[in-house]
Amino acid sequence: MESKFPNILITGTPGTGKTTLSRLLEDQLSQEYPGKFTLIGLSKMIVDQMLFKNWNKDFDVPEFDEDMVCDALEPRIQQGGLIIDFHSCGFFPRDWFDIIILLRATNTNIYDRLIERGFPEKKITENIEAEIFNVVHDEVYESFDPSIIISQNSNTVDEMQANLEQALQIIRQKIISC
Repeated sequence: MESKFPNILITGTPGTGKTTLSRLLEDQLSQEYPGKFTLIGLSKMIVDQMLFKNWNKDFDVPEFDEDMVCDALEPRIQQGGLIIDFHSCGFFPRDWFDIIILLRATNTNIYDRLIERGFPEKKITENIEAEIFNVVHDEVYESFDPSIIISQNSNTVDEMQANLEQALQIIRQKIISC
C-alpha cells in the first residue's frame, strides 16, 4: 500500500514495551509532522468498539473478531499515517503496513512488567511462554515481507531510546522516498 505517510505496526509479546515505544513515536512524529500520524491502541479499540463476539473468562479479555477489527481499521489504513500497537498481527492484510516493529524482551523483564500491571500469574506464564517459543516473532515473519520488519530488543531505557531513534530514521526515510 503506497501512501505518503507510512502505516506502522508495533507488535510483540505483552510486556515488551509496545505501548511505550508507540507513544514516544507518536509524540515525536506529531511534532515533526503535525496531524499526519495517529496512534491506535488496538486492544482498547477492540473493547471500546466491541470488536469481539466472545469474552475469555479465564484471562478476562475479549476474543477479538479479526474481520470486525479489519473492517473497522480499513478506511483509516487507506489514509496512511497510522501507528498501531497490538500483540498479534497474522490476520492483517499483508499490504497494510510499510513498517513493522517487532519488540523482544527477556523473560525477567516481561515478568516484572506484567507483575507491575497486575496481570494474573496464569496470564504472565502464558505470555512468557509465548516469548520463549517465538510466537509473535514467527507470526510476524510468516505474515509480512522481512524487508519491512525491524526486530528490536526492548529491555532497557537505552535500548528503548535506540529503538525510537532507529524507527524515526526509517520513517523519515520512507516519507522522503514517497
